Formats: sequence, C-alpha cells, structure tokens
Amino acid sequence: MSAVSTPPDAPGPGAAQPPGRRDAEATKAAILHAARHLLARQAHADLTLKAVAERAGVSAPLVVKYFGNKDALFARVMSFEEDARALLDAPPAELGRHMVRHVLVSQRERGADPVLRIAFAPLHGEHGDVLRANFRAQVTERLAARLTGPDPAVRAELAVAALLGLGVMFGIARGAALRAMPVEDVVDRYGPTVQAHLDGPAPRPPSEPAGK
Repeated sequence: MSAVSTPPDAPGPGAAQPPGRRDAEATKAAILHAARHLLARQAHADLTLKAVAERAGVSAPLVVKYFGNKDALFARVMSFEEDARALLDAPPAELGRHMVRHVLVSQRERGADPVLRIAFAPLHGEHGDVLRANFRAQVTERLAARLTGPDPAVRAELAVAALLGLGVMFGIARGAALRAMPVEDVVDRYGPTVQAHLDGPAPRPPSEPAGK
C-alpha cells in the first residue's frame, strides 16, 4: 500500500486519541453507517435525520452538529471518494487481490461495502443520478486512469463488476459457504478473477501465413 503522510500535529499510529475526539469519531462513524443502511432500503425522499439518529443511537441534533442538514449528510454518503482511495490503494499488479480483501474485510469488520451502495441507485430518482455520477468519476474512471494498455475503461468496469458481484453474494445474498471461508482463501480464489479483468486479455499470437 502507498504511504500516507501524517500531519505534524497528528498523533502517531500507536498514540491514543483524547477521549472526546475518539468518541466524536465513533459517533460520526455510527451516523454514516446508519445513513448507509437506510440509503440501501428507502428512497431518498423518505429518509429523515430522525430515522438516521434512531438507527445510530444518537439524537437528531447531534447528527445536525456533525453533518449539517439531510442533504449534506447524504451527499457525504453518496460520495465514494474516501472508499475509493482505500479500495485502490495498491500497486496495479496486486490490485485485484487488494480490492477483494478490502471488500471482505470492510463487510466483516465494519458491516459496510465500499462500493455496493451503487446497486441501490434506482431507489433514489435524481439523487440516484448523483450516486451514479460519483461512482463513475470516483471509482471506475479513477481505476481506469491507473491502467495501461488498450481498453482501460472496459477493463476497469469489468473488474468493478466482478467486485460488485462478490459484494452482493457476501453481503446481500449472504452466501453461507462464502461467508464461512477465511478471507485469504477467498482472496486466493477470487483475486485472480478481478486481476484478469484489470490486466486485460493476453495478446493473440500472430496468425500463421496462409498455406501452412
């Protein structure tokens, strides 16, 4: 993975955060998780800050304090910027395995898939168009820009499609056999599938001259 610079005044990786800051970050994470959960189950017009607050176990004024109004909160939820940064944080030759691992670990440890919410765009009318536009710009086009060789856009979209299929089976269909496997076993099996799309088809050998 690429190195991430740390601001000079930020605590190091092993340093404990002050309790207030730690609690605030946990609260924000709970609110975002609740908003994602509801976004996958209700039309945007039916979503309320009160429902998000109840799902997160906090008060509605606290949601407003951290995220502002409903549109600001769901604009954050409908962005793939942060998730895509982590999802694509590996060298091209290792990206297939990294993407598979990241999806599985995200679902198991955080209960949130980094890209699967694009599947619920049809629920949200015009806001679904925003979700699609964000997904194209922040996930598939960003991935395509990292690929060399022919048809990078097609290869990126096929790789992400394979990843979405894994997310659906693991997180929505909840395939029992798949969920029982250790993460690295799934990575070993499915990572090469995603990587094959990223790499693209091998060049075809030149055809033999006629008459041979």
